[in-house]
Amino acid sequence: MGKTVLAIDIGSTKICAIIARIEDDNSIAILGAGISKAQGLKRGNITNIELASRSIKAAVDDAKRVAATDVKHATVSISGNYTKSLNSSGIVNIQNKEISFKEIERVMQTSLYNANIPNEYEVLHALPYNFKVDDQDYIEDPLGMNAARLEVETHIITTQKSNLNNLKKAVRGANVEVANVILSGYASSISILNEDEKELGVCVIDLGGNTSNMTIHSGSSIRHNNFLGVGSNHVTNDLSMALHTPLSVADNIKINYGSLLEPSNDLIELPLIGDESTTHEVSLEVVHNVIYARVEETLMILEQFIEESGLKDKLGAGVVLTGGLSKMEGIRELAVATFNSGPVRLAKPRAMEGLFEDLRGPEFSAAVGLILYTASNFTPYEIDVNKNVRHNNEIPAEASNVDFKSEAPSIPIAPIEEISIKDQLATFPSKKDKKSDEAGTVSKFWNWATQLF
Repeated sequence: MGKTVLAIDIGSTKICAIIARIEDDNSIAILGAGISKAQGLKRGNITNIELASRSIKAAVDDAKRVAATDVKHATVSISGNYTKSLNSSGIVNIQNKEISFKEIERVMQTSLYNANIPNEYEVLHALPYNFKVDDQDYIEDPLGMNAARLEVETHIITTQKSNLNNLKKAVRGANVEVANVILSGYASSISILNEDEKELGVCVIDLGGNTSNMTIHSGSSIRHNNFLGVGSNHVTNDLSMALHTPLSVADNIKINYGSLLEPSNDLIELPLIGDESTTHEVSLEVVHNVIYARVEETLMILEQFIEESGLKDKLGAGVVLTGGLSKMEGIRELAVATFNSGPVRLAKPRAMEGLFEDLRGPEFSAAVGLILYTASNFTPYEIDVNKNVRHNNEIPAEASNVDFKSEAPSIPIAPIEEISIKDQLATFPSKKDKKSDEAGTVSKFWNWATQLF
């Protein structure tokens, strides 16, 4: 049958809405797109719900008009700002000595249950990066293996509940319901990385308008993510202050003359702030020096983030740059000189049917990645923001009620002949609130004891 989906990338400077058709074989065709200036947002986060809703609605309405269709639910991106990440682990015994999807679900949920997540934070993604089967490390996919015990190590990305709720409220204000929420950096990586890069280990940096989102992949899973509140608009602000010219003029200078290569001695004439009838001459060498200083500082901070991640030695594929600022001439050469993490590649979103010319630039990597995620282009296993366990190959149970105080929970399995959807979701109940520290300790001890015995 196929389905029509809507993706909304809520960036720091623009809102991009894309409507696409996904067929049963996961082929994708873009039907329509809309772009609007971001209002009511700062660093990708909602600061004014009414203004943000208007911006989202403008982009969505344009996309609907082009696609000539109406979609009520959307997959939405969320900024890496105000996110926290942690690692956790889980272990379960295998009663029948063969690992089924039920055991994989249980061990993933156990790792989530064991994580120390603050009450004011909500899980965005729980991504397993290491399955262990009877002491054998880094099993790519444990499904169907014979084993007595299954362990998993999981990278969990969380965001503040208030931040997530404000985002959903702003989208609902545009008459669209939120079906799923994806970390912006995760969405970007889906649209630009190939399997070899993920397997070798790679750092993806999305250089946006006011933000830079960084994700480190190793073994086909996110191992680390970070956020820097600096982007191409900071280059514009620096030019405006250094050249004493209006922001709009400074932005045009950045676009038309911005380069990180050898400076030129040519002169350009610019209007003054507050008195645009008066002009003065500025050397392009000054323009170059201002841009170079800001971009170099940004890349040096990001290199420090890589060092602090403790994963620098795992980046066999180096660094991949995307986002609007990655279009600046000479940025790859400067990045190679700044990063000591192997090769540097500039990336655009992968091509697909109907992808408009305007959407093929690196600034739309996250928007295209949201569509690909909806078409099941995610890591082999993960728990999403809706507490659904996703798997892009196996068809899980229709419903799953995991009781951590029972060794063998009953999970109804859909009959094979009734299954017609390739990627279904199994939903887990949320972890119950702990009444006291003592109760939480007893609960975890009982959970551990029943799994082993």
